[in-house]
Amino acid sequence: MTDVIVVIGAGSIGQAIARRVSTGKHILLADLHRKNAGDAAKILDDAGFRVSTATVEVSSRESVQSLVKATVALGDVTGLIHAAGVSPTQASPETILRVDLYGTALVLEAFGTVIARGGAGVVIASQSGHRLPALTAEQNAELATLPADDLLSLPMLQPDRVRDPLHAYQLSKRANSLRVMAEAVRWGKRGARLNTISPGIISTPLARDELSGPRGDGYRRMIGISPAGRVGTPDEVGMVGALLMGPDGGFITGSDVLMDGGVTAAYWYGELNPG
Repeated sequence: MTDVIVVIGAGSIGQAIARRVSTGKHILLADLHRKNAGDAAKILDDAGFRVSTATVEVSSRESVQSLVKATVALGDVTGLIHAAGVSPTQASPETILRVDLYGTALVLEAFGTVIARGGAGVVIASQSGHRLPALTAEQNAELATLPADDLLSLPMLQPDRVRDPLHAYQLSKRANSLRVMAEAVRWGKRGARLNTISPGIISTPLARDELSGPRGDGYRRMIGISPAGRVGTPDEVGMVGALLMGPDGGFITGSDVLMDGGVTAAYWYGELNPG
């Protein structure tokens, strides 16, 4: 059987990880927009990878299940790279929660039933999840373990509680890392591993939207004050993804890797501290 790596979200971060873990395997690139998937597939095909494409709406259970069926038809699912999402500048709080929070839970639930022994998954979360104040133990448990279809009914996620897109994004990304911890237990019963990466500002079209949006000045200050003093690159995220999905990361599961150039450190203990 052919080993298959499914990449959800055909942007530069998903591609960067896929290039490092997919040699000799079949890549299935899935995106909401067929053109995005096709453009990314051409780049990878030109680099010598075997690639096919699919469309998926991650907040639709039917769409995610169709993607699972398409993936299984290609071979053994040995890798999942979930890099789809929307940012605070791109969408409303409701859409962010539906795509970034609920959609991720759907994807992990669905692919956790087919991931092969020895397989691994990576979910792209965000540094934003690390700047959200601590939640209660009950809230953590709900975000981590409630059935996916019950998540958006949580009181803490209702419109009167989540009015700002950035707050919705922070909640979603915190939920992603919590969800991965819980799902890693289930994936482990199949002999597979699952982790999150929480990048800072990475040079991608999404980041450029943020830098040119209403929060752009704040982001530029954040980058300038951070210990690294620069944005990151998709290749840097790709290297961490390769570690987490490869044999050298065999003892890492249910974990989150924060890679933000020190922004979170500066937020809590440096010049970016809001207090």
